[in-house]
Amino acid sequence: MRIAQAGDQHLEPWTQLRSQLWPNGAIEVHREDLKRLFLSGNGDAIAFLAFNDAGGIIGFAEATLRHDFVNGCDSSPVLFLEGIYIRPQERRKGVGRLLCAAVAAWGRAQGCTEFGSDALLENVESQAFHLALGFGESERVVFFRKVL
Repeated sequence: MRIAQAGDQHLEPWTQLRSQLWPNGAIEVHREDLKRLFLSGNGDAIAFLAFNDAGGIIGFAEATLRHDFVNGCDSSPVLFLEGIYIRPQERRKGVGRLLCAAVAAWGRAQGCTEFGSDALLENVESQAFHLALGFGESERVVFFRKVL
């Protein structure tokens, strides 16, 4: 297995894998988001891909530098894990740990001292993953909405 920064040549398989994490988004929207956020040369975003020995993409991690408030953090910018996904059959093999290590190294090189992330309240698998990687829970939030 190897970890590498995502590039234009990975767009289609990466888009397909991303749609597994966020299946409610249209594939075209995922593709355009990747181009705009991660492949446009924006210095505040990066993505790493995990490849199996045959060269197939088995996971990804997308991260940004957030200059605004990040819950539980005191510094700016904060490295923020926007999304991480590993194919189910490749989980529990250290892929997520390697992806997060690559993201963290990039964040440190950008001057970050804190690494933030989030997970839905009902996503206990993601919460366990974060805790296993050394993240500490900083707070829980419930969002509200009112139609006007």
